[in-house]
Amino acid sequence: MKVAILSGSVYGTAEEVARHAQSLMNAAGLETFYNPRANLADLQAFGPQAFLAVTSTTGMGELPDNLQPLHSTLRDQLPAAWRGLPGAVIALGDASYGETFCGGGEQMRELFAELGLREVQEMLRLDASESVTPETDAEPWLAGLIAALKG
Repeated sequence: MKVAILSGSVYGTAEEVARHAQSLMNAAGLETFYNPRANLADLQAFGPQAFLAVTSTTGMGELPDNLQPLHSTLRDQLPAAWRGLPGAVIALGDASYGETFCGGGEQMRELFAELGLREVQEMLRLDASESVTPETDAEPWLAGLIAALKG
């Protein structure tokens, strides 16, 4: 199975989690594509069979700048070939921000729903005020995702 990993990061933490997810998926025999600056053409050339988004949240619950262009393009074009494919989201945030906690992840979940992707695992919310090693904290969730994709 070919998994496209998308990430939105401000300080690099979401990219670290995405790279860790990529290494775990590759070790499990999944083929991955990960480029934090990916565009729609890059994704289409890869021919994904599943999606994982890993994103932090900025400002008032927005996506990081590096993910906004791809998010807008996907929302505008809604590639029909991806309807029905599995998708999952890891959201990073800080619970002290209240209602906007993991807002970037919520935006990716909404986009995946618009694209017609099937959410194969409930979104993982990683709280920066509780987690020192989010890439390690994501491992049990990622193991479940890998099992769902391989099953």
